[in-house]
Formats: sequence, structure tokens, C-alpha cells
Amino acid sequence: MALLPGGILEMLGMGFTFSHDKLNHAAAFAALAFLGGFGWPQQKLRLIVFVLFVGAAIEVLQATPLVARDMDVFDWIADLAGAIFGLAIAAGTNRIAGGAR
Repeated sequence: MALLPGGILEMLGMGFTFSHDKLNHAAAFAALAFLGGFGWPQQKLRLIVFVLFVGAAIEVLQATPLVARDMDVFDWIADLAGAIFGLAIAAGTNRIAGGAR
């Protein structure tokens, strides 16, 4: 969804927080980081670097004529915030799951 042209997203009615772009970014990257952090708890640093690289790449690609959306550094900051939140939740979940064994 991050690379679909904005008009198509609106036409399809996609996005659970459609009028809150930064929240969409944070939620998507929280989910990515949570899944990665839960699946690979020992790879936090690699995961955060990879997720932030993906976020930056998405922002650069959104500025291309094909996608024709806006590149915004604050979207990338929202990606970072979401990723940190997702990793924190994954760490807590891993701690709880590890203690229950």
C-alpha cells in the first residue's frame, strides 16, 4: 500500500486511519518490527536497521513520478517510532512467552 498512488488508495477505501498518515506509518512499522522482533529476538539491531532502510526507500520511491506521492521525513520518523514500539512489544511478549515455558 505504501507505493500505490494516493488516488488508488482513496478509490479503494484502504487505510484504517486514512486521515492520519503518520499513524498509518507508525502502525505499519510497529507491525513489521513486532513480527520481526518476535520471530528473531536476537537480531534487534539488524531488524531496526533493515526496517528503517525500508522506510527510507519507501519515502524515496513515493517521490517518483510513477507513485506521485509526497516524500516526507516526518513519515520516516513515524516509521522509526512505530518500529521502536513494535520491538518493545515484541520484547515484552518474548519475555512473557519465555517465562511461561
